[in-house]
Parts: sequence; C-alpha cells; structure tokens
Amino acid sequence: SFYEELVSHGVLKPLTAPVEGMVVREGSRNYVAPQGISSVVKYYLERSGADVCYEQHVTHISLRDGRWEVSRKAGPPEHFDVVILTMPVPQILQLQGDVVNVINESQKQQLESVSYSSRYALGLFYEAGTGIAVPWAAQYIADNPCIRFISIDNKKRNVESPKVGPSVVVHTTVTFGSQHLDSDPAEVQQVILSHLQRIVPSLPEPSSIKCQRWRYSQVRRAVPNCPGQMILHTQPLLICGGDGFTRSNFDGCIESAMSLAEAVKPHL
Repeated sequence: SFYEELVSHGVLKPLTAPVEGMVVREGSRNYVAPQGISSVVKYYLERSGADVCYEQHVTHISLRDGRWEVSRKAGPPEHFDVVILTMPVPQILQLQGDVVNVINESQKQQLESVSYSSRYALGLFYEAGTGIAVPWAAQYIADNPCIRFISIDNKKRNVESPKVGPSVVVHTTVTFGSQHLDSDPAEVQQVILSHLQRIVPSLPEPSSIKCQRWRYSQVRRAVPNCPGQMILHTQPLLICGGDGFTRSNFDGCIESAMSLAEAVKPHL
C-alpha cells in the first residue's frame, strides 16, 4: 500500500532504465524517485502536518519534571513528552545527559553491536544540453578498488530534459570508504575522479563537483532480534528506531516506522 500510494502521487516510478551489473532478486521490484529520494521524506512530512525544524544538532537528553529536556548546539533547550530517535545508532550512543544512564547494559551491548559501511559519494553536475554518451543509466562496477556504482542520475530517474543539465553520481566501494574515512575530501575527490576517468573516459568536463563523506552509509549488522524499535524509557517515552533496527532499504524503514508508531500510540 505504501508503494501504491507513492506511485499514484508520482513520488515513485518503477525502474525501467538499464542498470548494468545489478543483482535482481526473484520477486523483488525496483523503483526510482524522479525528484530524488528526499521527495519521499517531504511527501510524508507534508502529509503529517508536522511543524518541522531542520538543522537542530541534538547534544543532550535529560529528565526534567517528568518530561525530556532536549539540548542542542545552538538555541535554548526544549521540553517534550515523547522523544523518538532515528539517527544512526552510533550517534544515539554519543548523546549526553540522563540518556547515558537510561540505556541499560543489555541495550547498550545490542546498540554497540550495530555496524555500518562507510563510503564516499561524488556528484558531477553539467550544463543543460551536455551529452553523456554511455549505453546505460547506471552501472555496478565489480573489479575497481575505488568505484562500486556509477549513475547518470536523470537518465536513471527517466526525467531527461533539454532544459536541465545531466548529473553523474558515483559511489565508492565500502573498503575504499573505510580506508579513506578521515582523509582530506579534496584529495579523495581527485582519486575518485582519476578512477572514473579510466572507467568512463568519454565523460565531459563537469561545471561543478560535490564530494560527500558518508560515514553511516548502510547498515551491515542491525540490532539483533529487534522488532524495529527499542524503548529506552517508558514514562516519559524515549524510543529509538530506524534502519539500524531493521535493514537499509525502503521496506526496512517502513517496517521500523510502523513498529515505532504502534509503540508510541499508547503515549499520545
């Protein structure tokens, strides 16, 4: 039903573009988000009617008079009846305040067992009308020590337009990402570009480039034997969830979200 709704509103479309080297699991279906994956999040936020505050870096969570006091890097603390944490699990463990003592030893061991892959993502952006002469929309690379995936993103999303310039997205291998996690991004960018040039020598010169370090890329090992969420404190409710409690795909996110919703309902 989630897929049907998103497809009916044009947020998702079935993947029809050719993707070389993709492992297709029997019975699975693949989709693309024509306006980018953030459009899925924006769709649900708009439907929720929630007043969303972005770029709030939470640092401390503490108990104050039967409510949660949430402190952030900038601005005064705020107070809540329910707090739901969906950031990567290592960032939950980095929080300070009473939350440190609220997490019991068993839960701490479970959370510490979660591991993520790390990688770099490189975006190459071109002027409108630039041609990229490759026969595929995306390609998985099996034999390169640096690059694992290349996508001609507008082609993959099937939204090619003479008015909008094409873009190329490159993901590195997990091994390369972990080896260069604390390297200078400018130097990493040059290494990725040199490998890309050898794989796709026909690529034109981009008008701009963005290199993104992706410390928590995909969950390699999720919280074991977990129903998609973990209650850290009952009254007031402090609960955590996300793909670290299921798996790193859309199904895993939905599964955790539904589990979180069921656990939060009695507290509303």
